[in-house]
Amino acid sequence: MLPTTSWNIGNQRSDITNQDSATYDREVFRMTARLTIAIDGPAGSGKSTVARRVAAMLGYLYLDSGAMYRAVALKTLERKIALQDDERLVTLAAESHIELKAPTAEQEAVGLKNRVFLDGREVTQEIRTGEVAQAASRLATIAGVREVLVAEQRRARQGGGVVMEGRDIGTVVFPNAELKIFLEASPETRAERRWKEHQEKGESLTLLEVLQEVRERDERDRERKVSPLVRAKDAVLIDNTAMGIEETARLIVFLANERVPSAP
Repeated sequence: MLPTTSWNIGNQRSDITNQDSATYDREVFRMTARLTIAIDGPAGSGKSTVARRVAAMLGYLYLDSGAMYRAVALKTLERKIALQDDERLVTLAAESHIELKAPTAEQEAVGLKNRVFLDGREVTQEIRTGEVAQAASRLATIAGVREVLVAEQRRARQGGGVVMEGRDIGTVVFPNAELKIFLEASPETRAERRWKEHQEKGESLTLLEVLQEVRERDERDRERKVSPLVRAKDAVLIDNTAMGIEETARLIVFLANERVPSAP
């Protein structure tokens, strides 16, 4: 018979074998071992929504990489710096301090992914304008700006327990992430998803227009010189053309649990 350890909880006596104790220790280790999960994929693959859901299911922090570019874009517009002045834009990015935090319940209810702080000032709402989005898209093509923001993203990852999505997270930002996912879906499926988003915002684009937009975005992302959209060699490919958000998120959580290291 295995030796037994005993303790009392109130009037209830509980017994646990050394074997059970070892199992418990392994589970505690699994719960405290915190991974970095990188999710990449083209526009409309659902990576933002999936990443947020995975973070919620694992109790991790979701990091919106695009918010960092938007924050610098906002500062660029406020300082009235020309978007063609690469040198000044790189300097501006280097002088900026960006911090991402989990959203409040109210912010999450309206679809905000993170609380965004720029140089100590919360700019969560200010960065969600079309003008800022367009400026952020331009900044993302500047190698020096990307270098600065990748360093910021890596700093935010320290300690693990984060989920980040984008187009070069597994290849450039977190090449050593414990779990890399590449989300894919057919262009038609992705266009339909984006079209529904436009509909919810009251925007009157046709499905055909959105499909063309998706195909053009795919071409730009895959052919750009700085950090093009490519699947990391060790990334798990998930085609979620016929999968919902919940099913996709649960699959990624399953993969994450498989990668938690065994207790020493």
